[in-house]
Amino acid sequence: MQTTNTRLIDELLLIIETTTAAAKKFKTLTPEQLNYKKSPESWSILECIEHLNLYGDFYLPEIQQQILKAEKVSHTSAFKSGWLGNYFANSMKVKNGKVNKMKTFKDKNPLNSQLSVTTIDRFLKQQQLLASLLLQSKTIDLTKTKTAISISNLIKLRLGDTFRFVVYHIERHLQQAERVLK
Repeated sequence: MQTTNTRLIDELLLIIETTTAAAKKFKTLTPEQLNYKKSPESWSILECIEHLNLYGDFYLPEIQQQILKAEKVSHTSAFKSGWLGNYFANSMKVKNGKVNKMKTFKDKNPLNSQLSVTTIDRFLKQQQLLASLLLQSKTIDLTKTKTAISISNLIKLRLGDTFRFVVYHIERHLQQAERVLK
């Protein structure tokens, strides 16, 4: 994937707007609706959102740290995705309303957690921070700046790919939460 930094950031900010609006709608639901599960192995709305919070706890500080260390650029540069980052981002992307089924890592699985509406509040704060980080990144090179990933500190992705992965992951699980509501 190749695009400009500005175009990529603007596209991701639009997705964040949509996912934030969806999460705000969930705040109007009853605790019973938020905790409803189709089966004991499936996730409730709150479990979908808590899963995102657990990933946000890793990625947001990592992204923030790398943005602070990054060299500032005076012009809008092009973003070129790396092969691994592009693979991870595309594996999260919702395509034609369909997602690739995946198993989640044990430490990121909120199944049977005791959750409340504060889970949504925490998510909304993370969304604000993510939007802010995207805006801050307009002045750095999204191709040269690298971030660690949650499964291994040995693997580094280009910041643009990390942003894509995180935002597509959020979009994926907010759609999952909306399906639980139906």
